[in-house]
Amino acid sequence: MRLFDTYSKSLVELDPNQAVRMYVCGPTVYARAHVGNARPFVFGMWLRSWLRTQGWDATLVHNITDVNDKIYDAAPGGSAELAEQATAWYVEDTRDLGLGMPDVMPRVTDVIPQIVAFIGSLVEAGHAYPVNGDVYFRVASFPEYGRLSGNRPDQMEDLEPNPLKEDPRDFALWKANKPGEDTAWDSPWGRGRPGWHIECSAMAEECFGPAFEIHGGGLDLVFPHHENELAQSRALGHPFARIWAHNGMLRFTGEKMSKSVGNIATLRETIDEWGRETLLVFFLTGHWRKPIDFSNETMAQAAAQAESFRNVFRGASEADGDWEAFAAALDDDFNTPEALALMHGWRDHELLRRALGVFGLESLAERAEAPAEVVALAEQRVAARVARDFEVADRLRGEIEAAGWEMRDATGGYTLVPKR
Repeated sequence: MRLFDTYSKSLVELDPNQAVRMYVCGPTVYARAHVGNARPFVFGMWLRSWLRTQGWDATLVHNITDVNDKIYDAAPGGSAELAEQATAWYVEDTRDLGLGMPDVMPRVTDVIPQIVAFIGSLVEAGHAYPVNGDVYFRVASFPEYGRLSGNRPDQMEDLEPNPLKEDPRDFALWKANKPGEDTAWDSPWGRGRPGWHIECSAMAEECFGPAFEIHGGGLDLVFPHHENELAQSRALGHPFARIWAHNGMLRFTGEKMSKSVGNIATLRETIDEWGRETLLVFFLTGHWRKPIDFSNETMAQAAAQAESFRNVFRGASEADGDWEAFAAALDDDFNTPEALALMHGWRDHELLRRALGVFGLESLAERAEAPAEVVALAEQRVAARVARDFEVADRLRGEIEAAGWEMRDATGGYTLVPKR
């Protein structure tokens, strides 16, 4: 199997003799996750599922950032409580996607001692320096800085202004405690808390050691977050991630979805409105590295595709389908749109159920049975139509739909289908 690597700008083969350890950046928890936050989670879970299906030993770590400026800004004096609540929301909402959960979900607050030790090693090696309780990474000490993102160091703006920094490009590893920040820890440089970038370097290496196979996350994290992670770890001689896999962004009618812009739909709202199956089919329609447009129209199209799979299982199974072509699509940079197109051509129930299971969609193969009271309404509607009492028939159809079912007339009878 091969995946596109942002660092080398090429497709990189996974070592068939090596266990696949994946670290996919998770959310900063200060609000209910928007639906775009689900894309790296879904990609990581699907990739792990496929690798295991193919016989790989695959492990997924998906972190929770529960110490961050955004959390302090959202809840001055109460950031810890907000982070705890938002973490519970995220776990609940992602679990309801029906894909299982990552193998490990570390939190920043779990690894503060490891972060302090990591920073201490960087200071000792000359890659970092303290300033009035803060500690900054010395970008000039790492000549490869900028290679991941393609940014030239001499053209980078100062993202963390401080006149005491040696170089405007230097970024914070440790931040001295400030008024309104209700969480702080002791360190050799005074009480404070970690900067954002050092958190993921420490969590990834705590779980996997200094080298692992895949580092994932949204394309918006390439710079500065992942560029800084890479610099911190490799400055100490740690290989860190072999492949950098960045998923494309979710766009709301063509624009990136973000809380700051205000054009968001939460993951919870989307699951409740459309159902988890429709959302997962929607994600299947876009290649993981490309942007994907979220709208009522694209979700309705995904719902129709989900329904077409259900219809296959309402008919007779036919011996068709090509699993090898399906596997080839996923092994070549995890091309889900190509795999989806192949699946839509299949009528082999066993093969299609197996393929759907890779993406947590085996439920589309289930034949739901309508409750007795809905069946009774359907039989009454059949009788009303035979009697040409169409007013009663229409009323009964409405009652069936209100009960969460759709009655479809067919030659010689009818079918009852759950509304999605």
